[in-house]
Amino acid sequence: MEKQLAHLQMIQAVINRMSVNSFLLKGWSVVLVSALFALSAGAPEAPFVYLAFFPAVAFWGLDGYFLWHERLFRRLYDRVRLSTEESIDFSMSTSVVRNEVDNWLAVTFSKTLNIFHGTVFGVIAFATLVTFVAT
Repeated sequence: MEKQLAHLQMIQAVINRMSVNSFLLKGWSVVLVSALFALSAGAPEAPFVYLAFFPAVAFWGLDGYFLWHERLFRRLYDRVRLSTEESIDFSMSTSVVRNEVDNWLAVTFSKTLNIFHGTVFGVIAFATLVTFVAT
């Protein structure tokens, strides 16, 4: 039971890091897009609005990556939780559970990420449209 608990704590620490990374990415996404909007407010042709698409897409993909890994480690956690003490080898490889979780692209376009990052992307598209019509 002691080995199993130690292994579960190791996996939980990784899950927590993935969750924190995802939270920080969402914050940086909003901050960076807002900063580019602020820069574009003073410029007549507003090229910074168009640049906001790049970090929005990059942060969306990274957030999907971290959520995908979080799901893999959650599945590994369940596998270790149900295993016997003798079979604990402290492996952190998620390759044994990879086929039990959706792939990275499916996770990236999951409902939870679509709501947040889709909204950010939509706001950028709207701002781009307004900027394009205004010029």
